[in-house]
Amino acid sequence: METKNIFVVGLDDPNLRTLRRVPGAENYRFHPVLTLSEIQEGEIRIAELIDKAIQRLDEFDGDIDAIVGYWDFPVTSIVPILSKRYGVPHPDLEGVIRAEHKYWSRLEQAKVIDNLPKFALVDLDGDEKPPADLDFPMWLKPVKSFSSELAFKADDEQEFADAVEKIREGIDRVGKPFQYVLDHAPELHLPSEVADAGALACLAEESLVGEQAATEGYVHDGEVVLNGALDSINYPGTPCFLRHQYPSQLPEEVVDKMLDVSKKVIEQLGMNNSTFSIEFFACPDTGEVNVLEVNARHSQSHAEMFEFVDGVPNHHCMVQLGLGNLPEMPRGQGKYKIGAKWYHRRFEDGIVRRLPTREEIERIQRDIPGVVVDLVPREGQRLSDMDAQDSYSYELAFVYVGADSEAELKEKYQRTVDALHFEFEEV
Repeated sequence: METKNIFVVGLDDPNLRTLRRVPGAENYRFHPVLTLSEIQEGEIRIAELIDKAIQRLDEFDGDIDAIVGYWDFPVTSIVPILSKRYGVPHPDLEGVIRAEHKYWSRLEQAKVIDNLPKFALVDLDGDEKPPADLDFPMWLKPVKSFSSELAFKADDEQEFADAVEKIREGIDRVGKPFQYVLDHAPELHLPSEVADAGALACLAEESLVGEQAATEGYVHDGEVVLNGALDSINYPGTPCFLRHQYPSQLPEEVVDKMLDVSKKVIEQLGMNNSTFSIEFFACPDTGEVNVLEVNARHSQSHAEMFEFVDGVPNHHCMVQLGLGNLPEMPRGQGKYKIGAKWYHRRFEDGIVRRLPTREEIERIQRDIPGVVVDLVPREGQRLSDMDAQDSYSYELAFVYVGADSEAELKEKYQRTVDALHFEFEEV
C-alpha cells in the first residue's frame, strides 16, 4: 500500500504515540504542522499561524494526503482552511463555527431540542447586571473559549460582576483571533444576531444539575455516527474534571436519550466530515438530559479509553475522515472492560521544583498494568503561567487507566498518584 502523508496541526509526542497505534499506521507518515506552543501559548496570531503553516506545507516535497488536528481553536479553524487550500477532505468550516460559537450553537440547538438551559448574551461594556430572565446560580463564559478558560460560576450579583470583570480582561486572547475567522472566511453566513454579537461577547446560562456525561462520534458525508457515551466525574465540590470513563455507567435508557439528542443537534448544526463530542448533564432518576456544550473537534482526551475498551484509539476516526474514508470503529475488542483518563490536579498556585522522573514513571507503568502517565507542567514553571487551564485548578498529570471494574480503575489510579513525586515552591 502506498504511504500516506498525514499532516497534523499541533502534533505532540503523546498523541503521536497514539497515532502510531491506529489501524494501518504502518502505511502512514505523520508530519507536524505548527508546534503545540505556537497554537496554545500566549497570543494567538491566527493569520500568522496560517501563513506559517502554508509555508511549511508548500516546502514539502511530496503528496499531501490529509491535514488533521485534535486540539481546540485555533486548530479547529486552521484545519478546514488549510485542507480546502490543498484540496484534501476536510470538516465543513461553517458547521464547525456554528458549533463552536456558544451563542450561535445554543440558537441552533433550541430549534430542535428542549434539553438545554436558559441562556442570554451579556453586555461586557454594560452595567454588569445579570440578564433579567435568568436565575442564579448561573455560568458566565465567552462565546468562544477552550479548556474552561474564563468560565465562572456566579451565585449572586457580586460574583456575576466579578466574573464579568475577569472575562473582560482576558477575552481578547481567544476572542480576537476567533473574530478574525468570522471576518475572513467567505463561506460563512452568519445570522444577524450572531454577527452583531461577534466573537468578543459573553454568554450567561443557568446552571445545570445532574451527573456529567458525554457522547462522541463523527459525521461522514452527512451521516451522523455515534461511537458511544462516557461519564465525566468531577473532584468533589468543584467543577473540575477528576476523570472521564468509558463506557458510561448511566442507565441504558439515559444513554440512549443522550445519543438521540446528539444526533438531532449535530444534524441541525450542519457539521460534516468531522468528529465531535457533546457534553451533558443527566439525571438518572428522572431520565432528563441537558446539553452543556458541543465540541466541534476530535476528542484526543478519549483516545486511550476507546483503545482500552474497543481495541482502537478514536484517533482512527480523525485519520480516516482526513483521508476521505468512512471510519469503522470496533466494539468491545480491547483488553479491558472500562477505561479512564484521570486528571491529577493541584488547587493552589506554585512553582514546580520537582517532577517525577522518566525512570519513576516507567517503573509505575511497569508495576501497574494498564496505566500510562503524561506530565503537564515543566520543571521550574509557575502553575498559573500554564495555558489552557480551567479557572479553578492546575493540571499536573494525565493518568490513563484500563481496568475490568470501576473499583479496580480507582485502585490503580490511587496507587499511581501515590507514587508520583512532585515538589512545589509556595507562592
